[in-house]
Amino acid sequence: MGLEPVRGAAKVSLRRWLRRQLQQPDALREHLEASIENDDPAEARRIVARFEFSEDQRHHVDRLLDEWERELGT
Repeated sequence: MGLEPVRGAAKVSLRRWLRRQLQQPDALREHLEASIENDDPAEARRIVARFEFSEDQRHHVDRLLDEWERELGT
């Protein structure tokens, strides 16, 4: 019985981080959350590209998206 990573951990991390960064719910944020819920990282990337983030924030969200895609095997 080894410890295995929680499946979907990157997806959960991504959703939590974006909710903290995008505190005001709007249509674009809802669309982003739907893309995450529907396991559509390509759509999430297109939506995230429309938001203004600092360089550090952009790097972080890109890393989370990369991890999520690896978990999905895409």
